[in-house]
Amino acid sequence: MNPQHRFERQTFYVGDCIVWTGATDAKGYGIFGIKDGERWTSIKAHRFAYEQRCGQVPAGLQLDHLCRVRCCVNPAHLEAVTLQENVARGATGICNRSKTHCPNGHIYDHANTYQIPTGGRGCKECRSVQLRASRKRRKEYVP
Repeated sequence: MNPQHRFERQTFYVGDCIVWTGATDAKGYGIFGIKDGERWTSIKAHRFAYEQRCGQVPAGLQLDHLCRVRCCVNPAHLEAVTLQENVARGATGICNRSKTHCPNGHIYDHANTYQIPTGGRGCKECRSVQLRASRKRRKEYVP
């Protein structure tokens, strides 16, 4: 049986989504086995579907589920984006953007916030407190 036919047998429609009913990984993403010569290898089911319809995912990009359904394999619901964009669109990114204060209660505003190169943000006041404590420990250290 060809891979495309095997793939389609493990899907069904729920609204606009094409839901994967085969094996999934621990995070809920579908896994599909394909034969590469004499060996079987696993690929994410949504990636297989995207590559069948749209071609290879460009280097440095990953697929984002626009519908937010991890087991959806509808290529129309997938977009190739950077890791940073994918994280920002996800639940963690949305939750973190909605925070107005750091864990220690300092406000996230323009004057008290710095950008982390990986896309996050930090509290300048907390960083100052940590640096002062570090300097104090170094002064107290006697070899």
